[in-house]
Amino acid sequence: MIKVGIDIGNSKISCVVCNLKINNPPTILSFINYPTANIKKNTFINLDLVKKEIKEVINLAAKESQTEIKSINLNLPLTDSTSFFYNSKIEVENELITDLHLKKAINQSSFFNNYDDQEIIMNYILSYELDEKIFYGNPVGNYAKNLNLNFYKLSINKNIINTIKSIFNDLQIHIDNFIPTPLSSAMAILNDDDKDLGAICVDLGESSTSIVVFENNKLFFADAINIGSLNITNDIARGVSTTKESAERLKTLYGSVLSSPSDEYEIIEVPVVSSDFDKFKQINRSTINSIIKPRIEETLELVWQKLKQYNLHKKRIKNLVLTGGGSQLEGIADYAQIIFDSNVRIGKPVINGLNKSFSGPQFAQTIGSVLYDSDEYDVNFMKKSQKISKNTVFGRFSTWLDQYI
Repeated sequence: MIKVGIDIGNSKISCVVCNLKINNPPTILSFINYPTANIKKNTFINLDLVKKEIKEVINLAAKESQTEIKSINLNLPLTDSTSFFYNSKIEVENELITDLHLKKAINQSSFFNNYDDQEIIMNYILSYELDEKIFYGNPVGNYAKNLNLNFYKLSINKNIINTIKSIFNDLQIHIDNFIPTPLSSAMAILNDDDKDLGAICVDLGESSTSIVVFENNKLFFADAINIGSLNITNDIARGVSTTKESAERLKTLYGSVLSSPSDEYEIIEVPVVSSDFDKFKQINRSTINSIIKPRIEETLELVWQKLKQYNLHKKRIKNLVLTGGGSQLEGIADYAQIIFDSNVRIGKPVINGLNKSFSGPQFAQTIGSVLYDSDEYDVNFMKKSQKISKNTVFGRFSTWLDQYI
């Protein structure tokens, strides 16, 4: 089965074509990475040019993979998203639990509630409680007195969805799935143990930093903050009065979150912003690091505050995986270990057929977009019941049962 994933970032548009085989590792058929200057803070500043760039990326990916691309999985940034945790409890009275009990609990919850300005992109059951004992699998077949369902719902600004839909409608490309960007990153770098035992995945992107939390093979939370590695570049440019291009080079070649005494004696020449193009000044490496450290500290602290906001810090997950372009900054893993008091590693996508030039952490979110399985985030027994036609007598009776049992 051929899957195509697209990531529309703030500095690049990427497309991956993958062959997913049953009982075999997935194989990359093509990977196209196209720079763009028409997206800022996840906003399309020139919609027509963005549309042309997306079309070019798709055409190049189709040509390289020798595949006709008609549908895609598309990553969605979560900087304008909202997470909801809710539950529904019913009395079972020591009966054998069936799908009808689960449907009753769902119908008495806010599962079907919609919002005027928000599009729901994920809505599923996190866990079940039978007489206050937690189950992560389907509890049908057990006996209990009380049944409680815990849900997670993720929504995003509807205008963002509508804008993206209009672009791909014009290109005559169908969007199979909208995937939260941090989930795609996690799919590419987390292993089965990470998702089962618990892991926090932080994607340090150019204009935003995304977060996802996994435990017991469930996505528990996803969000993002509007700070990324571009903020560090701009801080350096302002701090040493140099160009953005030079600041990016300084960050990549010399930047570190952790300082050492030798940094004071490592002298670097940087161009100065002036009418004289040949004007340079000398700074030491510690000057650059003194600019970088506060911004990284702020970013990681805001991630930690997001987790505290939803009481997820109480889970005491001790496995933190950093990915995205910002994770390549020297010393960031050691510094994150201090803030989160966790084991920290840098996550890179590992997949067959991937060119080494695209195997870095900055491409994790693109790779993960083709690994997404929507069935893992659906309430499957509800989907089955929806297949019953509501125009039949049995279908109408089933609907009545769902609502009133």
